[in-house]
Amino acid sequence: MTQTLRQATLADLSDLVTLEAATFNYSQLGRQSFRRLLQSPSAKLFVMHDAQQLLGYSLLLTRKNSRVWRLYSIAVAAAARGTGVGRKLLEHALELARSQGASALSLEVKVDNKAAIELYRRYDFEVVDVLHDYYPGHADGYRMRLSFT
Repeated sequence: MTQTLRQATLADLSDLVTLEAATFNYSQLGRQSFRRLLQSPSAKLFVMHDAQQLLGYSLLLTRKNSRVWRLYSIAVAAAARGTGVGRKLLEHALELARSQGASALSLEVKVDNKAAIELYRRYDFEVVDVLHDYYPGHADGYRMRLSFT
């Protein structure tokens, strides 16, 4: 089935909120947050669709006067997991960050999210910090980083 990756628009708002709620049981972005991000010049939000549904999204955040970008979130619909959607979203994020002059990409991930950590390691992200009690429920996280230089 054909998959399309494109920049998210306000028309994607409901699907983004639904996917977020189905994917994460902690620190969820709500409708208002997604709306603000869609309108922010410092946020880069992309969606991947097939003919029927939203398969996933990626959210990159930038800051003025910083060449380090943050991969805030990648979410993949349950039905699309294991099909390469997460990999494609990550590759697109890496390509975009590099092409727009980022020197590095950083992210945070729960230490028990083995699939995500494995994906990030395949693309040479390294753990640069352990974030104790970072997520709700006293869960630890890793800060991971990939330098482009």
